[in-house]
Amino acid sequence: MIPAASVNGRSERRSSEFQLVPLIPFPSRRRYRLVRGFSLIELLIVISIIMIIILFALPQFKQHTIQVHEASALATIDLIRKEQILYQSRYPSKGFACSLQALGPPPQGQPSSDTAAGVVDSVVASGSKDGYTFTIQDCVTQPNTQTIVSYEVVAVPALVGSTGNNAFCSDESGPTKVDHSGNGQACVTSGSAQ
Repeated sequence: MIPAASVNGRSERRSSEFQLVPLIPFPSRRRYRLVRGFSLIELLIVISIIMIIILFALPQFKQHTIQVHEASALATIDLIRKEQILYQSRYPSKGFACSLQALGPPPQGQPSSDTAAGVVDSVVASGSKDGYTFTIQDCVTQPNTQTIVSYEVVAVPALVGSTGNNAFCSDESGPTKVDHSGNGQACVTSGSAQ
């Protein structure tokens, strides 16, 4: 007699011949997951965390923006001072320009002149750039002539504490001064060297 073998809990008789027996696996049970959305509490927690991150990041971003505006204001003052020297060499009878418009571009199709020399672009000539307002003031003329021999260029933040913290000023002699309160007139009278 041929001993019986058990395969998957079924007993079969062995014979001298090999017999293929199909193994039928037990049907698998499918587990269905209940798909749920986020609860209101979970959403509120996530929104609260995002708000806290924004509250910490926003002042840092604002301070970075102020630093960029102040660096731009310093560069613009240096540009105006350099272009004033060019203006003076082109129009020696006028001396320096006493307005940004005189340094700005002429109307389209017109040649440059002492009222529109074309040495700075229209943005600088408009007097407002990157959160700062620029002016040329305190022009001094040479006695008995109309030649301007001295000027003061001043840059003040459009909104102190938001677009900039400091006021900057310079004259034809060179070094840029700063007033940490953002007051342009205080920069002219008592500003400290940059």
